[in-house]
Amino acid sequence: MYEKNIGTKQKALRLNLDRRIYGSFAEIGAGQETAAIFFKAGGASGTVAKTMSAYDMTFSDAIYGTEVSGRYVVESRLMKMLNKEYSLLEKRLSEKRGADTTFFAFANTVVALNYQKTNEGHGWLGCRFQSDPLSPPNDVVIHVRLLDNENLLQQQTLGVIGVNLIYACFYYAKSPETLVLSLMDDLAPERIQIDTIRCGGPDFAQVDNRLMSLYLVKNGFTDAALFGPDGQVLQPKEALYKKNVVVMRGRLRPVTNVQLDMIDNGLKQFLEEPDVDASRVMMLSELTLHNLKANEQGIDEKDFLDRVDILCGLGQTVMISNYHEYYRLVAYLSRLTRLKIGLIMGIPNLEYIFEEDHYNFLPGGILESFATLFSRKVKLFVYPTFRNGQIYTCAQFQLPPHLEPLFQYLKSNDKIEDITDYNEQNLHISTDHVLEMIQAGEDGWEAMVPAKVVSQIKANCLFGYPCEVEYTPISVQIQQAVEQGGLRPEPTNGQQNPLPSPVASIVATQ
Repeated sequence: MYEKNIGTKQKALRLNLDRRIYGSFAEIGAGQETAAIFFKAGGASGTVAKTMSAYDMTFSDAIYGTEVSGRYVVESRLMKMLNKEYSLLEKRLSEKRGADTTFFAFANTVVALNYQKTNEGHGWLGCRFQSDPLSPPNDVVIHVRLLDNENLLQQQTLGVIGVNLIYACFYYAKSPETLVLSLMDDLAPERIQIDTIRCGGPDFAQVDNRLMSLYLVKNGFTDAALFGPDGQVLQPKEALYKKNVVVMRGRLRPVTNVQLDMIDNGLKQFLEEPDVDASRVMMLSELTLHNLKANEQGIDEKDFLDRVDILCGLGQTVMISNYHEYYRLVAYLSRLTRLKIGLIMGIPNLEYIFEEDHYNFLPGGILESFATLFSRKVKLFVYPTFRNGQIYTCAQFQLPPHLEPLFQYLKSNDKIEDITDYNEQNLHISTDHVLEMIQAGEDGWEAMVPAKVVSQIKANCLFGYPCEVEYTPISVQIQQAVEQGGLRPEPTNGQQNPLPSPVASIVATQ
């Protein structure tokens, strides 16, 4: 059960008083704040095997080895710390108390705000832990951004989330969403963001880390998360650092031929820009939380994973974000990279951008948003649309008279450009219409969707596709279950046994 109102000190005390839990703390870069909370809570001798902090780089390298990148606040350094500290625990204590103890190693490597306040506080935290004595360990690893404007406050925040992480590992590991929710206990998004989470080990064998990232975005713990084509969670700053980024946003339910054409030709045109390095380009397919909401009940997690699986299968890097407005997306990306950013969109999205009502909450209105959206290294690549029997491009784009000069200014200054190479046969494709055809079981939608996506939809009954399920009579199902399980109902004490469980489950579902 999620105990939302339990305080940080109470969490540390409960862990200290649980004699099964015992481990080490290794903290680099912002004090030993997590270990300090355990000591102040009382009873720390029941939990703390060792605390250490190798601040000096020479000492750190001597203990954990050097990093190829030469950086210390990286995931690879954290994993070396966890490997080292946990292996020492097992080596030195397993014979003495391994049979009745669940060991853990907590580590972090962090850079907090410097004295001049010229840097950004962030870091990696991880906990390797056993759920039962003598069992293989599990890992939970997170990356955080520290947002407080004082070094001391950042240190305090780091201590709280460290306690939350250890507590979540031991008491919420069986409920992944609860584990995520509990990480921000006693904290606010204004103080810290968690932009990456990964879980691994036997207890998390059925946990999809992409869903864990979705929980982060959905609950406001971060505004965006990233997955590679292999489905692995990426840390946004590391993935997009010094990259030219191209983004296409959409519901992508399902991906159609027109969207692939947008990506292919928009990316090709972006690569022709003189200030774009082709070896440093990252293409992102973006799903916003708004586009993930399939119904009034909210986000369908299976539908989300289906869309991500399809996109990753097409070689796409996928972003999920809470940035409904394009200018907020650009502001986020500009924090991660200083190189050129391209946005691929259709005429409907361009129309949305120029609707002034969307910016009423900004003091400067549409001009304030455009100051960010069309910053020095951002360009829009606009794909045509088919309306009223003709092709609409930027040449046919219509605006109220007072906005027309603004649009012409942006075009003249190379901020907006038509995608000129496109497949005209794709322009009639509507994603909503394709989805309706899929759900109605109509023929013909297959021609509008990439062949690989068609196969996935039909094989896995995605997006409401009415798969045909072959009916097997109940008598045959029972016979198959008995034969496969070697089960033979036999009488006991003169009375007939109930059906064996596999057979009973078949009967119960009829």
